[in-house]
This record gives sequence, C-alpha cells and structure tokens, in this order.
Amino acid sequence: MPRTARERARAEITAEILAAARRYLATDGASALSLRAIARDLGMASSALYRYFGSRDELLTRLIVDAYDSLGVAAEAGEAAADRDDLPGRFAAVCRAVRTWALANPNEYALIYGSPVPGYVAPADTVGPAIRVSVLLMQILIDAVAQGRLRAEEPGPAQAAALAPVLSQLPPGFPPALVQRGLMAWTGLFGVVSFELYGQLHQVVAEDPADRAAFFAECISHWITFVGLT
Repeated sequence: MPRTARERARAEITAEILAAARRYLATDGASALSLRAIARDLGMASSALYRYFGSRDELLTRLIVDAYDSLGVAAEAGEAAADRDDLPGRFAAVCRAVRTWALANPNEYALIYGSPVPGYVAPADTVGPAIRVSVLLMQILIDAVAQGRLRAEEPGPAQAAALAPVLSQLPPGFPPALVQRGLMAWTGLFGVVSFELYGQLHQVVAEDPADRAAFFAECISHWITFVGLT
C-alpha cells in the first residue's frame, strides 16, 4: 500500500534527523549526541524533534540498530556470493566484508564496537541486529559439522559450562570445543579490525592499503585453519 503524504514527510524528516546525528558521531562522538543540538542544526524546535525520537537514548538506539543492520547486510551479501560448498570461502567472505564495511563506515563502527556511551543501556531490540555477523560465522560451522568436515575434540566440563549460553542456541550435541574455536576466531576478527581502525597497527603493519589487506588476508587464513575448516 502506498504511503500517505504524512508518512512520506515523517520518513523524510526522520532521515534528516538520522543524517544530522551521524554527523555528530563523526565530529563529537556518541556521548555528545544532543537532541537539542540536532534540532538547532535542522532549524527545528526541540519539541518538534521529540515527536520523532522521545529521548537521546531512543535516537542512539536507532543509530546502533541501523549500524548493526548495515554491517549485517554487507556480511550476508558477501557470504551469499560465495559457493555454498566452499566453507573456507564463505568464512573468508564474511571477514572481508566486515573489514570493508568498517573502513568505509568508521564512525558507525566506533558506535557499535568502540567505547560504551556513559549512561546508555542498550535495549533488547539491539540484540538481533548485533548478532548477524556471529550467526553467519556460526552457521558455517554448523554446516561443517553436519557434513562431517570438522574435527570435534572432547571438551572439558569447565569449557562446556562456560559456553552454556551459546550452546543452548545451537543444535543438540554441537561440540563445545568447536564453539570455543569459533568464538576465538570471531573475537580475533573484530580485534584486528578495531586495531586497524584505531591506529594500533601504526608502525607495526605497513600503511599501504595493499600491505594492510595482505596482513588481514593472512589473519583470515589462520582463523580458517584454527577453526578447522581447511
């Protein structure tokens, strides 16, 4: 059903508010986000802006969800383009998509993987968007186990207990040792991307984009070997 003129106008103004908020992320950071300042920049009364977002935290949540969803879409598109039977290729495609998105959207990446915003508590509706990348990576491991293409060591009791939250969301009998390796690769992925974005690789890895890409490709190769997909 076509949207009404009022709905279209609301969508346009909402988009303007979000664009202004993203500019604040770039210049002042998420902790300095202010509805009053955004209203002033857009030539709106503060009371009018509050009809679109009831609080700073509501606006922040929308920005966070949008960032996670944007990253998720990029990772899912990369993974979908890989051959379904090429499990290492699918894993690598997700990793490359995460880095490419992060380099293209550093402010949004900082919003979701940088320092927490003081006083802000993310609501439950951020969880689904937040786990899109990890779900993709875990599905590759699920497919590998189903096809008998991964080794599955016996876990110790402490390991299985520590991983109970994620194991409860996986098929019964899924190997905890494999979950451990998958989580280590996942945290390694975002750790390397964060180090690159936040300058921690300066004078460690050459600044040339080709050298950075080569370093990252080698990281991916090691993560794939580590989880056992080769």
